[in-house]
Amino acid sequence: MDDASLTSLLACVLCVSNGTLCQCGGGQEMHESVATVDYFGSSIITQWDSRQHTSEYPTDAFGELEFAGQGRKRSHFLRLSYDTSPQSVYRLMTLNWGLPSPNLVVSVVGGEGHGIKTWVRDVLRNGLVKAAQSTGAWILTGGLREGVSRCVGEAVRDHGAAAPVLSHSKVIAVGLTPWGQVHNKQQLVNVQGSFPARYYVQNPSQDSPCLDNNYQAFLLVDDGSVDCRQGLAAFCGNLEDYISHQRTGIRGSGNIEIPVLCMLISGDACMLERIDTSLKKNIPWLILAGSGSAADLLSDTLENFCSISLPSPGPQLEVAQGLSTEHRNWVRDKVKKHFPAEVELEKLVDRVLSIYHNRVLITVFNREQEGCDDFDTVLLKALVRASKHVSREASEYTEELKLAVAWNRVDIAKTELFNGNIHWKYEDLEDSMTDALINNKSQFVRLFCKNGLNILDYLTYRRLESLYRSLSDSSLAYILLQRCLRERQGLPVGSLPMKCVLMLQVSHLLSDLLGDVCQPFYHKPLGLKHSNSSRKTLKVSMLSGECTYRNKACDSPWVALFIWSILQNRKEMAVYFWEMAGESVLSALGGCKILRELSKLESETETKLAMKELARTFENLAHDVFGECYQNSESRAFKLLIAKSPVWGGATCLQMASVADARRFFSHDGVQSLLSQIWWGDMKRNTKAWKLVLTFFLPPLIYTDLISFRSLLMHLNDSYSYYVLLLFASDSLPSKTKRPSIVSRWRKFWFAPVTAFLGNVMMYFLFLCLYAYVLLVNFKPPPPDGPATLEYVLYFWVFTLVCEEIRQSFFVGSTFVQRIKNYIQDDWNKCDFTAISLFTLGLCCRMFPWSFDFGRQVMAIDFLVFTLRLIHIFAVHKQLGPKIIIVGKMVKDVFFFLFFLAVWLVAYGVANQTLLYTYDPRPLWIFRRVFYRPYMQIFGQIAMHEIDGKNCTDNITRIEAGEEPCVNTNANWLVIILLVIYLLFTNIVLSNGVRYTFSKVQGHSDIYWKFQRYNLIVEYHSRPSLAPPFIIISHLHLFIKRCIRRIPSVKSKHFVLELPAKKASGLNAWEAIQKETLLSAQNKYQRDTDTARLKHLEYCCKALSWMTDALSQSDLIKADCPPPNR
Repeated sequence: MDDASLTSLLACVLCVSNGTLCQCGGGQEMHESVATVDYFGSSIITQWDSRQHTSEYPTDAFGELEFAGQGRKRSHFLRLSYDTSPQSVYRLMTLNWGLPSPNLVVSVVGGEGHGIKTWVRDVLRNGLVKAAQSTGAWILTGGLREGVSRCVGEAVRDHGAAAPVLSHSKVIAVGLTPWGQVHNKQQLVNVQGSFPARYYVQNPSQDSPCLDNNYQAFLLVDDGSVDCRQGLAAFCGNLEDYISHQRTGIRGSGNIEIPVLCMLISGDACMLERIDTSLKKNIPWLILAGSGSAADLLSDTLENFCSISLPSPGPQLEVAQGLSTEHRNWVRDKVKKHFPAEVELEKLVDRVLSIYHNRVLITVFNREQEGCDDFDTVLLKALVRASKHVSREASEYTEELKLAVAWNRVDIAKTELFNGNIHWKYEDLEDSMTDALINNKSQFVRLFCKNGLNILDYLTYRRLESLYRSLSDSSLAYILLQRCLRERQGLPVGSLPMKCVLMLQVSHLLSDLLGDVCQPFYHKPLGLKHSNSSRKTLKVSMLSGECTYRNKACDSPWVALFIWSILQNRKEMAVYFWEMAGESVLSALGGCKILRELSKLESETETKLAMKELARTFENLAHDVFGECYQNSESRAFKLLIAKSPVWGGATCLQMASVADARRFFSHDGVQSLLSQIWWGDMKRNTKAWKLVLTFFLPPLIYTDLISFRSLLMHLNDSYSYYVLLLFASDSLPSKTKRPSIVSRWRKFWFAPVTAFLGNVMMYFLFLCLYAYVLLVNFKPPPPDGPATLEYVLYFWVFTLVCEEIRQSFFVGSTFVQRIKNYIQDDWNKCDFTAISLFTLGLCCRMFPWSFDFGRQVMAIDFLVFTLRLIHIFAVHKQLGPKIIIVGKMVKDVFFFLFFLAVWLVAYGVANQTLLYTYDPRPLWIFRRVFYRPYMQIFGQIAMHEIDGKNCTDNITRIEAGEEPCVNTNANWLVIILLVIYLLFTNIVLSNGVRYTFSKVQGHSDIYWKFQRYNLIVEYHSRPSLAPPFIIISHLHLFIKRCIRRIPSVKSKHFVLELPAKKASGLNAWEAIQKETLLSAQNKYQRDTDTARLKHLEYCCKALSWMTDALSQSDLIKADCPPPNR
């Protein structure tokens, strides 16, 4: 739908004239020839009518308007017929032109001429425009640079200059202008549309019927006349009536209709008909008393005529007949006073009486009694008064609250409605709460929850579905839910109605974002099990008829609303719901995970950055709350990290932080302390490394005092420590009965992750030594002469490594797809896969004589890959770990710098080859000189003999035979200059690039290392105690227990502690107390900071005042009083 497809213009085709001008206001030259010949000068028609004497044509003026000399700001404009459908016009303005849907429409009428009073200008500037900005309103006026329209335009301009740049609520001024009165309107005419049309305004400092550049849009209403406003009045009335029946909010999701208020300033006698017609459509009016003419007449009548009792509503004639002669005479005198030149006096009297009959819809603004600062409150009261008249069942306070929510004026709600004088019920706040949630009004959400709204009763699954259905179509969550809908219904790409969204699609969306870290959300109310496949789940949902879960209360309403707000990237609302939700640390980490996954899918740069910033905010909140918990109780903080959460699908804080890439959270001393405790198991953390190595090779030393263990009684006396002890068991839950000392000490040593790590390190070094020995000394020819015995040992060793990789990839995870995905995501698993694949290829090739040499080369390269695997092992070291992180980042950045160097390398290589050699037909040598030698020269390998031209020939035949051609010594000086520039540039780029990367990464390398340390500890905690090649024994043992005896694994749960309901509730209550303590401390710090700033500002003011007094009293700074003390 474009501007031209729904609009038309009217042209006078029948000239009705009593002189030189037609009654439409146009001259003879403006009419068609047929109309002119037949009727001009001797018309038999005495009254011109737009509906009968005009023809309709497609519009010829639409597009964008650019005011010459007024900057690059553009406005939309459209010439249209006065009887155009208001529905089409409103859709055009909101959808095509992109104007935000209004929360209020104020139509300013009257004020023609140049005599606008000063106080009226102040009301428009300090009252109307300010109120429009705070409420998100549209202001409808004439749009010309004269009268009230110019005053409104200047007020909008001044407000735009003073308002913040990023203000969300901007004043939208729309000009409703009669086409015939627009000056220079021919500049707008273009049948194809103007994008833009340049519009020149003459004498912009003076009033003129030119369009005002301070308006965002213009509707140029055409009724076929030149100076008649009847068509405009009818169009404005229809548009105002249509808008008043539309709902506020996103896609009309609000719970109230858009309030429309007409504002009368001065006005002529014709304005009375407009007011009367509008009042009969229940459109409220605000009259500025004292502004002149019609406004003074009506305000005087309403104030001094209130004692008269009017009959019941009926036709205007009946109302007039129900009044006494004395009453009509009183009104007639008032009309004569304000309109002495009017001829149709009785008609005006009837209009005034009809208007007075609908006086409940009229509010009079008296500047002497009410100030401009309270103008928004005046608008609110006027609309509330009108709404009570329209709806007899409406409560005054409820309607006022709905308007305050629609305008986002929480200050009015606090001072007028929630001041303690009104007892609010849940039913009164329910609809307003929904409106506040949908339209992102977090302050109202806080206000309602503090004043009687019970979130447990409010949030049912039906209402939660409606909240998801109200998502903005521009949000990423809306697009992702649309994708889930299409997958469910098997439809091609296209927009589907959001009313089809069920909690099932929301569950699928959250599963895609959170992955395998937790069980799917909302499966319990849907009656689905976690083991259901996706296709089966879809089938169940499609076959289900009436969804019985919708009327049930949401299990965790605060968490559900938190996730809903996170998906829309609403910061203030998400932070509030996080404050109200339990499990603060886990909820913050869950929000961080969702936001970072959404940022990867978001295409808009600003939205992506906002999501990343909000994710960092929640990561910091999780870090700070856990820090408060750790400071209060170390044992409870440890329990908090590994406790299983039923709200977040069985996830733990450590698991969620790992998938959320929350490095700063892992860098906390409390998290590292727990990881160190898990790493050492039951052994004391101050055990020396040489003692572990010695005990590893001499196991009987376990039963000596060489290795110190923590007391078991300490574990059993502390319920938390006993639960942590379960994590260190091999595969079964330990009994609380005391084990024999021999068995107990043996298990404590061999089942600790540090022991498994130490064994793997030492055996891996032996593996590399064996591999190197086989390659260098004992690599026999193909069968039957080889391989040697040690090479067969190497093959078996690699086979045990393959078995361990299979265990990691197929037995760690919930589903098969998720296991493979988790395995591939790890970079070191890719390295292992590459090494094993190369070894398998080399093994196969070395068995055959024709591929023996190639197989040996592949196995040599594979040894390099296996050796690089040592970097991952050293990453656990406190000093080496951060250095490895730095080196890895530097290597990545160097590769990016090489792309810049490649440009200069190719340029220098080609120039160098061209200058030195006039003829060389050998492609391989040309490639070496153009690419290889310039690259080696970066590192100092400079072949000076080539520049000097020694040991060469100029014979073309000998050159083609393969001898070295002589260089062109005439260009030696140029080659040397290029070499110097080339080396200077490359060394600067490499050295500075490496230095920059080192300085950037060094500050965060410790955080990166602490995060990677967790993954390494998880890996070795889940590994069998024996290292390759003896790990095959553990694999056989595990195979018997898992596949034959069906004994579940405890280690596969990775630090998961499932607490009883009572203890879990106590832990959550303790965590909530620590969160409140942290938030209180942060608020106190913010208040103290603000106080300090105010004191500093007060000191500066005193100092400036003292300096001013001193300078005013003498030529130099001489003051009677000393300077103020800070």
